[in-house]
Amino acid sequence: MAIKYELIKVCKQSGARLGRVHTPHGIIDTPTFMPVGTQATVKTMSPEELKQMDAHIILSNTYHLFLRPGHEIVRQAGGLHKFMNWDRPILTDSGGFQVFSLSNMRKIKEEGVEFRSHLNGDKLFISPEKAMEIQNALGPDIMMAFDECAPYPADHKYVKQSLERTTRWAERCLNSHARPHDQALFAIVQGGMYEDLRKQSAADLTSMDFPGYAIGGLSVGEPKDLMFNMLDVTVPLLPANKPRYLMGVGSPDALLEGSIRGIDMFDCVLPTRIARNGTTMTSSGRLVIKNAKFTEDFGPLDPECSCYTCQNYSRAYIRHLIKADETFGLRLTTYHNLHFLLQLMRDVRQAIMDDRLLDFRDAFFAKYGLFDNDKGF
Repeated sequence: MAIKYELIKVCKQSGARLGRVHTPHGIIDTPTFMPVGTQATVKTMSPEELKQMDAHIILSNTYHLFLRPGHEIVRQAGGLHKFMNWDRPILTDSGGFQVFSLSNMRKIKEEGVEFRSHLNGDKLFISPEKAMEIQNALGPDIMMAFDECAPYPADHKYVKQSLERTTRWAERCLNSHARPHDQALFAIVQGGMYEDLRKQSAADLTSMDFPGYAIGGLSVGEPKDLMFNMLDVTVPLLPANKPRYLMGVGSPDALLEGSIRGIDMFDCVLPTRIARNGTTMTSSGRLVIKNAKFTEDFGPLDPECSCYTCQNYSRAYIRHLIKADETFGLRLTTYHNLHFLLQLMRDVRQAIMDDRLLDFRDAFFAKYGLFDNDKGF
């Protein structure tokens, strides 16, 4: 088995679980947040900086690496770990979400998906078998089955057809996966916002006994309470002895609420994307560093943060860099946001250990301003 999930403790107060995922490239303490390194790099960050902030695992993108530099180049380099000089665990998504987001440039068939490259318009094709070939070449510790992510909103009939295709594709992925001994293949539960379809997808996929399970098709524009409701329905249907991964979710409230519901792994571009717009997460809520009120503010982004950025640079300086389009400014805000979420997950793990995750959530939300909708993400 390429990975093993170890349950350490269940929080008496919340039911959240503390665990470890053992992989060929090290241990992932869970619940965890995975920084996104779409093109084999977390934007503006070096692997050494990610280790400084103690990122246990990062995510890369199959679709983008298939387009450039090409999976054969990565294979020749010795796989993603050697290519990008990262010796800790890596997860690759299947490329499905990116392909399906090209709504006017793709055609879905039972065999797979025809699409045009967003780079040069070339006509390309990814099938479940091709997604496995690419990810086997990339060499991550965890790889994802090729799925169809239904849009929101979508009618029941469409979502049912979509999830049933996803199930058939998952079986084809399982059958064509060439490296099960050192790469764990996770299936992706779909079903849109329909409880009966989520239950159907979970039942179909768990019968195939994958090493881990992801929940996809959430955080695609639906209200947060609907997403949490779908988690309440879906998570209890997933095996307790395997990792559970909520895809594409990274706002502080969703990380906390997802952990409470038994999710082990999260990823999202949110912290790096908003950092490039000068928006930072702090212990007292969102801070937009470009605002004029920070022109003469020589304090740190977050007085409670111990990250490299907050220990060394002021709000006034970072505002100047961002306004001047200096890359160092983007590096500083990105470092801080990633550190903030990784520290949040360390605090979540400690709160589970201490049986007080609900108390921790309530205190965090009150301070962060998440009971005020204007301050959330």
